[in-house]
Amino acid sequence: MLKSGTGQGMVRAALAIAAVLAGGSVAFAQSADDIAAGRQLFLQKGNCQACHGWAGDGRKMDSQMPDGANLREIPLDREVLIKTVKCGRPGTGMPAFDRLAYSDGRCFGLKLSDLRARGLEMPDAPATLAANEVERLADFLFAKVVGKGPVDHAACVDFWGSEVETCKELKK
Repeated sequence: MLKSGTGQGMVRAALAIAAVLAGGSVAFAQSADDIAAGRQLFLQKGNCQACHGWAGDGRKMDSQMPDGANLREIPLDREVLIKTVKCGRPGTGMPAFDRLAYSDGRCFGLKLSDLRARGLEMPDAPATLAANEVERLADFLFAKVVGKGPVDHAACVDFWGSEVETCKELKK
């Protein structure tokens, strides 16, 4: 079994290329460890839940934070999600988690001076996420959030890994 890092990234890239050449879609098998690490990034380091809600449904707890999209219902593909996390969305409340996002044109071909010239601001991200952390975050989101529809009791227990107080509220 490969450890995380360059070797695993090379295997993922080779599988993605093979899938594209075969005319198939690109899907990655996520390990339970990758998903758990992504969940921690969503809830803690990235603090995504502050705007998107703990379940990614846009129901945030903190009224001070901007409204985040309902990630459970909007159609996303992995590439778009990763680009959005890295680059944010200029002119909205979505910050860029890549600290160099607008330093060299890597995001939408824009630099910070281009954003300023257009009157666009980027909110500060709670943390910088490394490329492998963005991948883990995407692993988690696609395994537990994106396209999963409204949260019910079973989805809540699956999300948290056990019956927590929040899930009890969803029992019918």
